[in-house]
Amino acid sequence: KCKLQAAITRLLSATEREWKMQLLLTGTMIDLAVKRIQTFCPPEGYWLAFSGGKDSCVIKWLANRAGVTYETHYNVTTCDPPEVIYFIRKHHPNVVWERPPFSMWAGIVTYGPPAPKVRWCCRYLKEKGGHGRILLTGVRWAESARRRKRHSLVTPYRSAGISKTLINPIIDWTDADVWACIRENHIPYCNLYDEGWKRLGCVLCPMAGDTQAQLQRWPRIAALWRRAFDGFWATVPNHKYPSVRALLPRWKTSEGLWQAWLEKRAYSPKEESDDPEDCELFTGAGNARAEAMQDDQRRTTDQLCATAPLEIEAAGPGNPQV
Repeated sequence: KCKLQAAITRLLSATEREWKMQLLLTGTMIDLAVKRIQTFCPPEGYWLAFSGGKDSCVIKWLANRAGVTYETHYNVTTCDPPEVIYFIRKHHPNVVWERPPFSMWAGIVTYGPPAPKVRWCCRYLKEKGGHGRILLTGVRWAESARRRKRHSLVTPYRSAGISKTLINPIIDWTDADVWACIRENHIPYCNLYDEGWKRLGCVLCPMAGDTQAQLQRWPRIAALWRRAFDGFWATVPNHKYPSVRALLPRWKTSEGLWQAWLEKRAYSPKEESDDPEDCELFTGAGNARAEAMQDDQRRTTDQLCATAPLEIEAAGPGNPQV
């Protein structure tokens, strides 16, 4: 992986300087992004990773402007805001809906609540698609400190048997650049941004900080989270991992764990970081849940889905109101 990254860096150094010179002399940031997309497009076309957010909308518009071949894929997490589902169905009807092997709620019962350092949800619900392909994404450095450290214009991805390459043509765009592109080119976007929401990820994602606002805005999805906590708590007393059983005297009840989970999603004062990816959630249970995830990943899809058969379709195109 390191050798591949070094080779890519050497390859890009000269071409990136040339593109930026052209940008300064004759072009725009849009022209540069289009050139990047055209340069790395494979013969079979891109797998375009689409979330329904503003960055994804810009990437899809840029791909059309670049004239490249691509398929648009949306990972159904089962807990995205309903407004995002409506928006995708209305403005992007050609998107392929990638169904997860199990719902968020079944995953919580099996693996425990997701945390910034124990993100089984991303692994199973969002990052499994595109194996062996070149993905076109809207990842940007301005989104978080972690992305500034780990992503570049070309980012190899290798995890849990999944191998793919990410192309991030707007990696160096700011939020202002994205909104300028949207407004100047009349690109449709989800109405939640007009309500003041800054990000449109999963409802109650542990990476987000606006917990109370999300609880009030999407109470039905919050109720599904709460019910899943009850399901997980029922497994705690007889859990095979001691550090998970240790949650019982620490939090006393499912409600105690729920409230602690909500409160602990604040930024870490010890790290003094503005990036929620730097904070810890639980002490003691994280490693055990990671071990449990590895042990249980051999379960079949049918076994996992049986844990919560009703909610697996909760946020799909056939039932967008949940």
